[in-house]
Amino acid sequence: MKVDYSLYLVTDNTKAILGDHDILEVVEKAVKGGVTIVQLRDKTSETKDLIAIARALKKICSKHNVPFLVNDRVDVALAADADGVHIGQDDMNIKDARKLLGPDKIIGVTASSLEEALTAAQAGADYLGLGTVYATPTKANSKSIIGTSGVRHILGQLHEKGFSAVSTVCIGGVNSSNLQRVLLQASHLSKPLNGVAVVSAIMAAEDPEATSANLLNLVRSPAPFHSRNIAALSSRTSTELPSAPADLLKLIVPLFAALAEAKPLCHNMTNLVVQNFAANIALALGGSPIMAQSGGEAADLAKLGGSLLLNQGSVTPESLANSVVATKAYNSVGGAIVFDPVGAGATAARRAAVKSMLGQSYFSVIKGNESEILTVLGEQVIIQHGVDSASGSGLTTEDKARVVKKLAARERCVILMTGKVDVLSDGKRTYAISNGDAMLGEVTGTGCTLGTTIGAFVAVEKRRDKEGKGGDMLLATLAACIVFEIAAERAAKKVNGPGGFVPMFIDEIYGLRKNLAKGYTGFVDAAKVELIDV
Repeated sequence: MKVDYSLYLVTDNTKAILGDHDILEVVEKAVKGGVTIVQLRDKTSETKDLIAIARALKKICSKHNVPFLVNDRVDVALAADADGVHIGQDDMNIKDARKLLGPDKIIGVTASSLEEALTAAQAGADYLGLGTVYATPTKANSKSIIGTSGVRHILGQLHEKGFSAVSTVCIGGVNSSNLQRVLLQASHLSKPLNGVAVVSAIMAAEDPEATSANLLNLVRSPAPFHSRNIAALSSRTSTELPSAPADLLKLIVPLFAALAEAKPLCHNMTNLVVQNFAANIALALGGSPIMAQSGGEAADLAKLGGSLLLNQGSVTPESLANSVVATKAYNSVGGAIVFDPVGAGATAARRAAVKSMLGQSYFSVIKGNESEILTVLGEQVIIQHGVDSASGSGLTTEDKARVVKKLAARERCVILMTGKVDVLSDGKRTYAISNGDAMLGEVTGTGCTLGTTIGAFVAVEKRRDKEGKGGDMLLATLAACIVFEIAAERAAKKVNGPGGFVPMFIDEIYGLRKNLAKGYTGFVDAAKVELIDV
């Protein structure tokens, strides 16, 4: 039987979820709306009643050509002539279930770890339910919350071990507000998810039919924050995105000119130390800065077509809550977000905050110094002293290129590792940028204001994407780095020290913008960009 796992409904008959609704009516409306497979999960009814419910649900699902499964109870599945069963780790094993059900029935298995997933795949499971993705009230005995990264790791290993043919869905806290992001971030490039399983999002809905239709549309549609970079990563063939440095550099001046004309909103959630500096940089570029720390303002600001710079300057429960609210607002409308995990490797609290933000938000660009990016990758932790990058890692430029390329592919976004040589990647194209000046490290806030600069450029590239002209977040990030660092080089030549550098730096950025209107575009000739093949 060919099964469409796109929108998998798991029923719940508890009062807290189902309320006073009739389970048969809810399921019928759900399959009319677009649910593609149904599982009866009922841990409280007596066997006689459970069989009666199963038979009624089987009749409804058959009428709509939707497969019907029973959770755990092979006996009930046989009595109702269900299309299969879903078994947990503490239920009947696959071999015995197959012997009772025969070769043509569907058998799915819950897996919350790599070991469980591989064991089930080797035993012949037709599909795996991976999770729990997020905490959920519908399964009080969830063994672990593995998040999108845990699901993605399992999918990657299934592919490597030769089990790509085993279908997969993820489950746990998936709803209309996060479904598209979960599908994007939990899927592995070599083995994407086949669908999502939902419980309360449909079972507790006032209108199960409309809710199911909306959820199925979300499953089958690109996310608002989808970009050409994401499409290029998912493609096995060549893309139209330029890769030669000379070709990219030709596009920087038109993009800068578009920024100057558009005056995009630059929403900064950043620390107090750099707010004034960041606002002046945004103005010098031609942007329109606003410093708004409250997540409650983000819903309105996100609608204005700008970008959000999320600077993790301080880590408190309040700041994290505001950050999550803000990123959800920008994700919902496809707004660009730049994430700057300041001091990510300094403390356990900061590392936990980074992990939390990655699990709840999609970022267009993640920028940080070497230790911050390594912390985001999660494979190596370099303890930082404050916000400065720890030295002595021994990584070569090629090593750094591999790191940023791997992280970009994993997160489906652009990664910028700053340093004496910046390294930039979108998971397919990777570059080294050798511009800038040591003076940038002698004043506070230049890293944060680079984030502001990137935010201005990605906001404009996002607008151009909607017009069919842009959508290359790597180009936007490269353009920001070139403008920012060449302005720094020019400023450093004209001052004696850091006290005079900041105002001169702002003047140089302003001058680059103003000179565009006069046709002076030669600053790009000073760009030092190298394509790295890793």
